[in-house]
Amino acid sequence: MEYQLSLEEELLYSFFTQVYPITKEEFKPIAKVIKKKSYRRGDYILNIGQIETKTSFVIKGIVHQYVIIEDNSFTIDISLAGMSFNCFTSFIESTPSNQIQQAVTDVEIIYLEKKDSEKLLLDSKPFCYIYTKLYEQVHLEREKRSLLLQYKSAYERYKQFLATIVKSKQFLEEVPQKMIADYLSLTPETFSRVKRKYLTNTIS
Repeated sequence: MEYQLSLEEELLYSFFTQVYPITKEEFKPIAKVIKKKSYRRGDYILNIGQIETKTSFVIKGIVHQYVIIEDNSFTIDISLAGMSFNCFTSFIESTPSNQIQQAVTDVEIIYLEKKDSEKLLLDSKPFCYIYTKLYEQVHLEREKRSLLLQYKSAYERYKQFLATIVKSKQFLEEVPQKMIADYLSLTPETFSRVKRKYLTNTIS
């Protein structure tokens, strides 16, 4: 009889099959170590000084990853439903995090502890492939963002955001405008101006 998945397991299974056609039987050892946690809006998922021990997948809500430098916050990443996240340096080196992960809305995540992921990487070829591809996607998105930030023109930066960031339209629909502005290293006022300009140019 085919292995029956819970709702949370089904969500992660669906997420994984977008990367690789893993069978439910192959997914079974992964399902056994999945954990779930909920956070209220404003809760910290990871704070400065804590050590990252998990790779998380957003089921519901928005997660903001940022650092604070000289009392100013700077966005590292924003994760929406269907996206994975963690503090990579802390996770790999087991060192205290210099970033914060915070729930922008009520958030539900499912996650894998590092020790469980490492065992699966040794025991499961499908998981090893999926895990590698997911990290490639995360770092590809971050590289694209780093490149678009090289544009001095705010308008070109916004255009490149729409053209290169896969979930840019979802960002615009779900994420607070001020946070997207910070993601693009723009003031909220500049972001609003270039957004209006882009819409005007697109319509005309």
